[in-house]
Amino acid sequence: MPFASGYFRTSYARDMRLVDTRAQVASLALFLLAAAAFPLLASSFLLDLANQFFLAAIGAVALMLLTGYAGLISLGHAGLLAAGAFTVGILFKEVAAPFWITLPAAAVAGALLGVIFGLPSLRLRGLYLAVSTLALHFVVVYLGGEYETKRGFSTGIVIDPPTLGDFVVTDPHVWYFVLLVAAAGTVWLSLNLLRGKTGRAWRAIRDHETVAEALGINVPAHKLAAFVVSSTLTAVAGALFAYYRGFVSVEAFSLFLSIQYVAMVIIGGMGSILGALLGAAFVTLFPYVIEYLLGVLPVPAAFTNQMFAVNYAAFGLAMALFLVFEPGGLVAIWRRLRNWFVLWPFKQRPLAVTRR
Repeated sequence: MPFASGYFRTSYARDMRLVDTRAQVASLALFLLAAAAFPLLASSFLLDLANQFFLAAIGAVALMLLTGYAGLISLGHAGLLAAGAFTVGILFKEVAAPFWITLPAAAVAGALLGVIFGLPSLRLRGLYLAVSTLALHFVVVYLGGEYETKRGFSTGIVIDPPTLGDFVVTDPHVWYFVLLVAAAGTVWLSLNLLRGKTGRAWRAIRDHETVAEALGINVPAHKLAAFVVSSTLTAVAGALFAYYRGFVSVEAFSLFLSIQYVAMVIIGGMGSILGALLGAAFVTLFPYVIEYLLGVLPVPAAFTNQMFAVNYAAFGLAMALFLVFEPGGLVAIWRRLRNWFVLWPFKQRPLAVTRR
């Protein structure tokens, strides 16, 4: 007698769960245990590396919503990070505002910039939209540089760490959990947006804007919403970056930073939150891996002395290789590995053709 096997959802409530199967529950539990134990076992270097990843993950997920799901190209990501960081720096220096004021203010600043620079997306597409968002980077960096010069902060703005009463957040272990919660909250918010009407509208606009409009989707409103949500999350990431580093300077927000975030989306895999996380991990670890390889491999001293140039060249080569040989990104590799383990030990063989 035939029998059913697998996972079958019998209600809409179960279909909408983020964690549904036993394997997912077990994987989430193991991840939480590993995340909680990591700061107890890791060195200060690895702890800082994890914190860098969490900061990068927030910005990468934000850009994935805009580019990977809504299909809107943006090269102004570094400008949005700078806007959040300078909002914190200016409010701290001018009015000594605490972090529970500066963080919401950074989010509001990001949302306003999302509206201003999202309006061109209603008329522009493709390369023209990318150039218009690139203007955002130069405008914000210019204004930040002018503030530094006029106020005499030529070397940057020093920011005191956030405080909760008498407790000062300076320990990297505390920052680890703060940034872990922030990154997890960003992922949770993004997944819920994508499962709802907004996420379905973004996918429809990405796939075919004209068809989406014919189906009754308010294309201008959803495009603007994508810019606002992405810009808000990115500005908050910039604000957290400012507090974590305790320092804000325009040199930290170069155009190369925008390229790095675009690379996170491409290398990780377009249209996937997991891809954004994998891309953030790859780009964060990449320069350290290159530096390690140059230290252990027998390479000429000229390469070691030109570490930054070698990093840039290797980074560009990695992007090109992914675009040519693995356009689906790291998430496509992960899916193939997952499917192999799911199907093992069963072998996939072509069905035999029977002749009659």
